[in-house]
Amino acid sequence: MNGGDALVATLVAHDIRMAFCVPGESYLAVLEALRTRGNSIRLITNRHESGATFAAEAYAKATRTTGIAFVSRGPGATNGAIGVHVASQDSTPLVLFVGHIPQAEEGLESFQEIDYHQMYGSIAKAVIEPVRPDQVAAATARALHLAATGRPGPVVVVLPEDITEADAGEVAIPVPARTAPVPPAPEAIAAAAAMIGKARHPVVIAGEMVVWEGASAPLLAFARKTGAGIFAAWRRQDVVPNNDPAYIGHLGLGPRPAQAAGWDDVDLILAMGARLDFITIDDSKLIRPEQKLIHVYPDGSVMGRHRIPDVAITASIVPTLKALTATVTGRPGADRLAWRKRMRAAHLDYAAVKRKAVGAVDLARIVGEVDRRLGRTGIITTDAGNFATWIQRHYSFPRPGCQIAPIAGAMGYGVPAGLAAKLAHPDATVVTFVGDGGFLMTGQEVATAVHEGVAVKVIVCDNCAYGTILMHQHRRIGKDRYHGSRLTSPDFAQLAKGYGLAGFTVRRTEEFAPAFERALAHPGPALIHVVTDLRDISAHATLE
Repeated sequence: MNGGDALVATLVAHDIRMAFCVPGESYLAVLEALRTRGNSIRLITNRHESGATFAAEAYAKATRTTGIAFVSRGPGATNGAIGVHVASQDSTPLVLFVGHIPQAEEGLESFQEIDYHQMYGSIAKAVIEPVRPDQVAAATARALHLAATGRPGPVVVVLPEDITEADAGEVAIPVPARTAPVPPAPEAIAAAAAMIGKARHPVVIAGEMVVWEGASAPLLAFARKTGAGIFAAWRRQDVVPNNDPAYIGHLGLGPRPAQAAGWDDVDLILAMGARLDFITIDDSKLIRPEQKLIHVYPDGSVMGRHRIPDVAITASIVPTLKALTATVTGRPGADRLAWRKRMRAAHLDYAAVKRKAVGAVDLARIVGEVDRRLGRTGIITTDAGNFATWIQRHYSFPRPGCQIAPIAGAMGYGVPAGLAAKLAHPDATVVTFVGDGGFLMTGQEVATAVHEGVAVKVIVCDNCAYGTILMHQHRRIGKDRYHGSRLTSPDFAQLAKGYGLAGFTVRRTEEFAPAFERALAHPGPALIHVVTDLRDISAHATLE
């Protein structure tokens, strides 16, 4: 058994069933081990390292397991860094294995050499490099454990070429460590329960750890017991079914006057599994000094960044919700329930109002059609960009696990994420929304979908611009003072056909429904090129 064999045997022992890669000569021993274990781990070969790490991160979200990616040294490692950054900001467990130069060449500025400890040190939970072949299995097991425990995140394992190719001996293959949820401290639960009981208008901001722990059901039970309203953190709209009476909206980009007015009444915020990123809390302006704050998160280091909590509970989400639900006494008062009902009504009104499009394509109606056709079974992946505001405003996420989007706001995420989501859930209909700019960064991963027979459906929203940047130029600098943000788009439908997809073009709203029907009926991957008017810059604003 060489080091590569030991690595793959450890992945199999930890129930890893899929990995993403761009192959490299620096980890040939690992590729050979994966070939011989092909019935255990399916290896997806991507067309760019950013596609591999994006897909691995999205696969982790879609399956609530640890994503695995392999890239080669130097250029491969730098290309793949964007997915590591997304995993870091999105609290997603990811292990990136990087093929490296032989140990004897380290420190000599060898071909494609990089110091990965320096390169990844600020965005990874750990950078691990075994120095002997018999250490590879333990290093792999440690990386898997670190990535998934506490606050999940990325771990990088550096694999010197000679270490994976050399004999590791009869090394013992580690089994997964048994981990138990971290229970909350009883005194913290008592203090939080008392605070909830005294509040007039308590709300929950539900974040990434609610999704990761599968805590939707206990969160809803808590809301029913307490009468608290549930806000979804940024790009976590699937924390609970959006049709539940407790769900009162999504905190993120875009004006919501009724929601903002209701927020003035909030006197207690329960941050449940949310690290309170800057978009969710509006650059720290959302949480006011007079509002009480209870923060629940498994990693205490994220607490107090914006405001010291009145009660900090460093614990797992599910046991904390169950303990709070059991400890809170009494029933919610009529005023609390009436206020939550008003907030939900305001949210529904906001989602229902579809601003009239200037151009011939109305993305609000297109999102409505996708919502209607997908029902409960679909999965939506989105890229970064202004086009996503229509999904965030008008799509009703029906169940946990049906939204995959980057908190980090990385362009190029959507197509690799759609590929990964369909691989994770082959029986689900997976629809990817992506802008023209994002597609031209990683859209070549549709070739991976064709090669692997993955029937993801891609909707390219094309306004021939880096729209978000142009919108900020319009607001902050002035009308028509745009520089560096306009694009010339290809014919995306023809491009799709060249890759082997079914391709359709939509230039008017009424053309979308039949094109979408044909795309859904097509047995393989399909792409719809939706040509939009630049003036329809977002679901919230028109360029005047």
